[in-house]
Amino acid sequence: MRGVYGLSVRRFGMAVALFAAGNAFAQESGTAPVAVTSPFVNSYAPATGDLPLAIGLGEVKLAAQLTPDGAEIGRGLVWRVFRPQPGPDGTLPLVAQAQGGTNVFQLEPGSYLVHASFGRAGATKRITVGSDAKKENIVLDAGGLKLNAVLAGGARIKPALLKFNVFEAKADAKGQGALIALDVGPNTVVRLNSGNYQIVSYYGGVNAVTRSDIKVEAVKLVEATIEHHAAELTIKLVREAGGEAMADTSWSIVSDSGDPVREVVGAYASMVLAEGEYTIIAKNRDKLYQRDFKVESGKSQEVEVLASEAAADHADEAD
Repeated sequence: MRGVYGLSVRRFGMAVALFAAGNAFAQESGTAPVAVTSPFVNSYAPATGDLPLAIGLGEVKLAAQLTPDGAEIGRGLVWRVFRPQPGPDGTLPLVAQAQGGTNVFQLEPGSYLVHASFGRAGATKRITVGSDAKKENIVLDAGGLKLNAVLAGGARIKPALLKFNVFEAKADAKGQGALIALDVGPNTVVRLNSGNYQIVSYYGGVNAVTRSDIKVEAVKLVEATIEHHAAELTIKLVREAGGEAMADTSWSIVSDSGDPVREVVGAYASMVLAEGEYTIIAKNRDKLYQRDFKVESGKSQEVEVLASEAAADHADEAD
């Protein structure tokens, strides 16, 4: 697994206990569209007033489990019931929906597609409703993923500077798997179908990016810690060493290969950069000042660029 510093897998005593801390899942709750990978329901027609919801002749109780022999999930589910034939616009008509755990629906006799989503995990099942009451179970085959990151050597990273994107491991024609979860915070549990995923970890908003491959298993919580090789920097333009930062300064950071990395305006330029060698170019009052510097992983530093006449270039001459 590329980029993974630490990895642990825990099995819970009861399936229904998986991800019981509801506050962590605000981003996954509600009636937002289900995971990108869910079949049948990437697009659907919303329920309309002329379709009777939860009214009909057949009663069906819908329950979901993480594994075939697991306990029923008591909360956190989103149920959607569709007619299997697309409407005139090509979408599946939504007949009924509900949230919570096990739910009872009253439906007209016929065939339906039922989708149960549990966070980013989901499963779809075709059912037939008759005049007699019945129960249908859907197996989600889901687990959980909890992500964090550290610097090389195990030093902690400020949570506000971390975010993670979760992709399917299977790449498409463009070489990237389907996006499953966007901007996941550290120590947040993401509920996922079992399978392989690629995790992209971002430290800061510039170029400190690490990719890792993770496998999720049903009824297990995978806790992965990803390692970054980067550091936080504060850059300022001064007239003398240890002096006050000069206002109205424009900054350009260039990599050792000459590629632009970051541009920012202000007396101070604060950012996170991946370890490596860079060139700082500061522009102030039509003069350019330049300094080469090196970023070492985990070593936060304040970098001063000296605004001396000897080192200055006029912007119009540089152009």
